Amino acid sequence: MLYYLFNYLKSLNFSGSGMFQFITFRVTMALLLSLAISLLLGKRIVKYLQRKQIGETIRDLGLAGENSKKGTPTMGGLIILSSILIPTLLFAQIKTVYIWLMLLCTVWLGLIGFLDDYIKVFRKNKEGLAGKFKVLGQIGLGIIIGSTLYFNDNVVISREIIGGKKLAPYERTVNHQERVTKDGHRFADVKTPITTIPFVKNHEFNYAKLISWMGPGAEKYTFILYILIVIVIITAVSNGANLTDGLDGLATGVSAVIGVCLGVFAYVSGNIQFAEYLNIMYIPNLGELSIFIAAFVGACVGFLWYNAYPAQVFMGDTGSLALGGIIASIAIIVRKELLIPIFCGVFLIENLSVVLQVSYFKYTKKKYGEGRRIFKMSPLHHHYQKLGYHESKIAVRFWIVTIICAAVSIATLKMR
Repeated sequence: MLYYLFNYLKSLNFSGSGMFQFITFRVTMALLLSLAISLLLGKRIVKYLQRKQIGETIRDLGLAGENSKKGTPTMGGLIILSSILIPTLLFAQIKTVYIWLMLLCTVWLGLIGFLDDYIKVFRKNKEGLAGKFKVLGQIGLGIIIGSTLYFNDNVVISREIIGGKKLAPYERTVNHQERVTKDGHRFADVKTPITTIPFVKNHEFNYAKLISWMGPGAEKYTFILYILIVIVIITAVSNGANLTDGLDGLATGVSAVIGVCLGVFAYVSGNIQFAEYLNIMYIPNLGELSIFIAAFVGACVGFLWYNAYPAQVFMGDTGSLALGGIIASIAIIVRKELLIPIFCGVFLIENLSVVLQVSYFKYTKKKYGEGRRIFKMSPLHHHYQKLGYHESKIAVRFWIVTIICAAVSIATLKMR
């Protein structure tokens, strides 16, 4: 909103209004404001939750220190959501398709998580919102995001045109305006379902190729495959973040690091000079997404002030489902979804630990009549708690692992 206000003031030659034209300025302001909101508003919300006795119900899992967590305020994800939404609305160009998609994702999953927490806290139902309703909500969001990214003509990439417009049958130009670089290379905005493959020289992959074997014309059904892939990614990462939110500061710190990684991807992919230098896919109009990501990182870091051990507030599903969905959606938008297993390595291993534990338990129970376990407890962070590690040490080490994963992911920009 402020962007449009100062853009109007600039037309009136208002002094200083031109600063809002610089995306670096707006990114910085979004980061600072999100930090301020999460720190200042967070304190008020924590006190309100304590006053209303909106506390977490802790299951008896036999873990060290769990009794001390009883009554700790939950639904603190409201702090994160507020700290993301307000700076984004103030400093970003709201009309940009990527921005309103991310605003929708934040509110959508935030509401699903809020309903789950509400049922747990106020209805005293430990199970919360039925799992099928959570999955339906995630599928619905996946359909909206996948359909928008596939069909909306504002979602394009810049493709070099060599010797004429030699595009694949499943690719088309959008605005029919070409861009010519200083060295004579010609580029056009192209609509195509493409992503980035890490660690290889020819690092682009088109989803249409997955069904091209079905015969001529099969590519027109690529949208079905693409939307299904988007649904799977959003559901998996969202649930991964939800499972990771089991120790003080764990999911918050991991999400902040991943946010920085995605911020780098969004900035270089949306900047034509950096994209050309790194020889990566240039995505027009992506720069505005950096503002949302800055607010996301600031919200996580600010919330960590209250969520670090010993936690004064838990984010609940209100925050964790939204964090995972945001990360998945940004990764898809910047065409780096194939890197998710790397920079979201902690979320992935937490998910896998649960799947392996449950599957192995059922298999051994059927075969031997007694269920056996791979881990002492799942998700994985509880396994280390059972081994006697303090939860703050587990959280910090998981942060370090995420930093390493993020660094490797960023290195793939040139590691081919």
